[in-house]
Amino acid sequence: MQGHYALAPRPDPVSDYKLTMQAPLFQDNPHELETIHLGAGQLRLQPQAFNPTEATDLMRTLLAEIPWRQDSLWIAGREIPVPRLQCWMGDAGSLYGYSGMRLEPEPWIDPVQRIRDRVQALSGLQFNSVLLNLYRDGQDSVAWHADDEAELGRDPVIASVSLGAVRSFQMKHRHDKTIEKCRIELPHGSLLIMDKGIQNKWLHQIPKQKSITGPRINLTFRNIVGSR
Repeated sequence: MQGHYALAPRPDPVSDYKLTMQAPLFQDNPHELETIHLGAGQLRLQPQAFNPTEATDLMRTLLAEIPWRQDSLWIAGREIPVPRLQCWMGDAGSLYGYSGMRLEPEPWIDPVQRIRDRVQALSGLQFNSVLLNLYRDGQDSVAWHADDEAELGRDPVIASVSLGAVRSFQMKHRHDKTIEKCRIELPHGSLLIMDKGIQNKWLHQIPKQKSITGPRINLTFRNIVGSR
């Protein structure tokens, strides 16, 4: 399956983005989540939370309608562009920040609300905000981190939807180096739930993959504690 999309440009614009999907290993039951146990925590994976046609339509819509922005971080006195585009969206008052950056939520738009409805139905959880990341190609990435900011509470649950190019989601234990790293290839239209115990004990990243030429959108649904 292939599709062509118009994307928000890089500082040095790159043209002719092309999305090439790898074939995911779909489950027989589209409503059942696979459980992956990681010590005291667990992951739940639904490889086809959105069928291929639905996921591709959502990808096109989000590329066109999300107000993507290129944020920057200050590291050692230098302003460094975040190596991806992003958008913070959620209920009024759901302020969020990481690495010294403060984000005010964009109002919900209909396609993101529809994705949230599906995520909530499959997970049995409620979310009041979402961080959308656009990885324009394999040069975009996110470094090792945990979603453990104070606004998310002591032991947050994160639900992650992937659309577009298949990227490698990697995890490693925060403290015990003898525990084997975990890697999951996240298919187009998949849902990954990081349950309680994961953010406190594990780090995760999306590394650069130079072989990837197509874009990926990732939506990580969260709960901001105490938002209005």
